[in-house]
Amino acid sequence: MSSTGYALTGFVSWALFLLVVMEIIRTYLVVTGKVAANGFMPDNSGLSPFMQRLARTHANCIEGLPIFGGLLAIAIMTSRTEITDPLASWFLGARIVQSTIHLVSTSPIAVNLRFTAFVVQMAIGVYWSWRLMA
Repeated sequence: MSSTGYALTGFVSWALFLLVVMEIIRTYLVVTGKVAANGFMPDNSGLSPFMQRLARTHANCIEGLPIFGGLLAIAIMTSRTEITDPLASWFLGARIVQSTIHLVSTSPIAVNLRFTAFVVQMAIGVYWSWRLMA
């Protein structure tokens, strides 16, 4: 598999990992009687700040998947992974860094670092889009 294929698989797997973590915690909350099974909001409002950040972090991945995952998939489907391969691992790394920082802190420095990781992803995405259209 190409670096592009690994990055796409990694991106999807990261979103799945975040979902699994969220559902493990939610299951614990239900089993221990702290939250009713039907007491969850999509954004985890009413739960801990960490759970709210986890929901938002997962949503960030899902929101980016059609864009960034789409570009990776286009490269694979058109046999043009030579365009995406060189930056594919950088993209995935920036996504994981962004998510991890989001989970850990909302301090001003953390928000700036998280945004920087997102800017890296956007720059890579714009570059891939431009090259794939050329």
